[in-house]
Amino acid sequence: MQAHGSSLEALNRWVDDVARLTRPDTVVWCDGSDAEYAELVAGMLRDGTLVPLDETSHPRSYLHRSHPSDVARVEHLTLVCTPEIDDAGPNNHWMAPAEAHAKIDALFDGAMRGRTMYVIPYCMGPIDSPLSRCGVEITDSPYVVANMRIMTRMGAPALARIEREGTFVKGLHSIGDLDPERRFIMHFPEELTIKSIGSGYGGNALLGKKCHALRIASHQARQEGWLAEHMLIVGIENPKGEKHYIAAAFPSACGKTNLAMLIPSEGYRKAGWKVWTVGDDICWMTPGADGRLWAINPEAGYFGVAPGTGATTNPSALATLGHDAIFTNVAVTADNRPWWEGLGEGEPVTDWQGRPYDPANGPAAHPNSRFTVSATQCPSWAPESEDARGVPISAIVFGGRRPSLVPLVFEAKDWAHGVLVGASMGSETTAAATGAVGVLRRDSMAMKPFCGYNFADYFAHWLSFDKPGMKLPRIFHVNWFRKDVDGRFMWPGYGENMRVLDWMIRRVEGLASGHETPIGTVPAQGELNAEGLDVSASTLDELMRVDVDGWIEELNAIATYLDGFGERMPERLKAERLRVSKALEAAQERRAAQVA
Repeated sequence: MQAHGSSLEALNRWVDDVARLTRPDTVVWCDGSDAEYAELVAGMLRDGTLVPLDETSHPRSYLHRSHPSDVARVEHLTLVCTPEIDDAGPNNHWMAPAEAHAKIDALFDGAMRGRTMYVIPYCMGPIDSPLSRCGVEITDSPYVVANMRIMTRMGAPALARIEREGTFVKGLHSIGDLDPERRFIMHFPEELTIKSIGSGYGGNALLGKKCHALRIASHQARQEGWLAEHMLIVGIENPKGEKHYIAAAFPSACGKTNLAMLIPSEGYRKAGWKVWTVGDDICWMTPGADGRLWAINPEAGYFGVAPGTGATTNPSALATLGHDAIFTNVAVTADNRPWWEGLGEGEPVTDWQGRPYDPANGPAAHPNSRFTVSATQCPSWAPESEDARGVPISAIVFGGRRPSLVPLVFEAKDWAHGVLVGASMGSETTAAATGAVGVLRRDSMAMKPFCGYNFADYFAHWLSFDKPGMKLPRIFHVNWFRKDVDGRFMWPGYGENMRVLDWMIRRVEGLASGHETPIGTVPAQGELNAEGLDVSASTLDELMRVDVDGWIEELNAIATYLDGFGERMPERLKAERLRVSKALEAAQERRAAQVA
């Protein structure tokens, strides 16, 4: 690590301005080298920021414990600061830019005294891809520097690209005094600027992740004609060696990481099907010269939730974590190995706060405990992840946790219908989680916490891609979580989800006719591969059934939700909702006539 500047005057000037405001002891420009990382880690081991884990089982891996008040994203303190409140929309917390800058700059005043200020140039996406975008994060946290090195293409090559292009997203971060009352994550989309203070944790502090790659990038994408989405990217290779790439958006707790790292069920594996992981969280899609959407994963690593990750649920993720990983807020075993609920082996002796484990204190690992690890360590990592062109997307999948009503899978009629499906998606809560059963929370495109502007304008931007010459992906909706009358899951999930992906690919290739319903196309009888599947024919029928009466109610609720975004809501989306409602009412009338 050495203190130096940049050949880009605008960057030097900004760094100098920040240093004058925050008053650090030292300013260090990060180069991303192995030697720099080793020096950072050594310093954090000395001061206790990192704790070494068992070198035999987890070489070069470390535990970090954050402050107990600083363990998750803080949506109520996350602001989008646009000149007009309507540009941020009802889906965001808003503050006027001048007021926001003044409020947070007062907290930054002298915040880095006694600390080192690190300047981190980084690239979101392959370093030479025209689809990638760059940023610079200034931080006083060596933990952030170490994580950004894993999560982004960070250092000298990124700085060289920034100097060539002359543009970059500015991210200013300080852990401050970790006072929750003095904690804010502010976004200034029109200035391509992020300011975050008072948290050293995850998406609050690793500004390349949700702040840049979604909130700011979604604004950039709208200006520049592409899409920045909260989606995994997975490659499906059939026995002939042909690959289709699928992007999928799910709210939390709906199996996103498991799908990104899917291991096909035994029959598919024996037949020669393979699954490749391009990305587990974020997808940037840009129209190509061929009219298709081409996608990159802007991240270089995984910042994944540890609890629930085990040999049965996600063996690929577990295999990824064998070395060179940073664990945050997990428990440890007597032999100093990381442990969390759902791991399936070992016993915790020390909890996430460093206390002797006592079940009376709650879970051993924090429910939002994390791992940071390079994507290249995943057994199913796709080499195409580094392709500057990106990968062509054949299908986009939306999904949520719906115990009733929503079929296992259906395909939207066309792009506009698909945008409606994505805009209206959501998940139902359970009694264990909230004290109320069946409370539906809408989470459009899984972007509710992450869209950097008004959802109504965002839906209009999605609709704008439907124009002559485009060969847009098919859009599907899945629901792995349908339950029977006894409350049991009807679909086995995990590796068996490959059967649903198989049907989608056959639809894309024109090899499956499907069955038309008022809400979209479901698999026709016998079309979903059920060979060796331990699910009865009657259950499969029920999984595909469309409850017309229930869906009429659902469309009315969707109308209320969309109307909540006011006059900016695209008329085309309203018309599409009306079309589906009329199709459902017609089906209801036909059924009544048959009964009569």
